Amino acid sequence: MSDLPTNSLSKVLHGESATLAFAASMAPLLTSGGLIFLQGTLGAGKTAFSRGLIQAMGHQGPVKSPTYTLVEDYPLANTHVYHFDLYRLGDPEELEFMGIRDYIDGDSLCLIEWPDKGQGVLPAADLTIELQDLGESRRIILTAASSRAELWLQQLAANDADLQAFSSGGAD
Repeated sequence: MSDLPTNSLSKVLHGESATLAFAASMAPLLTSGGLIFLQGTLGAGKTAFSRGLIQAMGHQGPVKSPTYTLVEDYPLANTHVYHFDLYRLGDPEELEFMGIRDYIDGDSLCLIEWPDKGQGVLPAADLTIELQDLGESRRIILTAASSRAELWLQQLAANDADLQAFSSGGAD
């Protein structure tokens, strides 16, 4: 797997349990923080992915969608996770009023669902995770935009033989 280009990788996940397990496999890589954008249609699995990741990082309680609260805060033993859902955001400038830079500028891990709603205010992500609904399954596409995220993808590819190089042309 080390010959794979590490800019984008994909995998088909069958069912929510596979999404939760894949997210859990990423948990050990993300303890030093970073900025991750989660993209996909309603119901594609963005919150399920976040729940699997946050619980694998040590959160014992439920992980709910921050659709109405905008952000949920998870102080964990190895890192601090902020889970954002910008779906109901009226204007990207609202992020400035809520102090978005205080969340992002640090060693915390920030997961942002619907990042397009914060366009112009949000910095570039380290990693973009796109979840495509395929009916009974979903395709997860991970695209690195920083050296930190390229390392994450290299480590994931070394541990998961089902990950495939993905080109933006749609073929893998």
